[in-house]
Amino acid sequence: MLGVITLRDVLAHVGLIRREFGSRCVVWCLLAALSRRRTTFLEIALRLKDA
Repeated sequence: MLGVITLRDVLAHVGLIRREFGSRCVVWCLLAALSRRRTTFLEIALRLKDA
């Protein structure tokens, strides 16, 4: 298990991500998954929290 987010994971949990972290986080997760950037969900969520 690498912990890297995938499009499949984001789409499967889009409601939970939006409810707990907001629409902005969903967009960033989708962009990361579509660009195949090797990143984790926590990297995205924490980056948005600090912004």
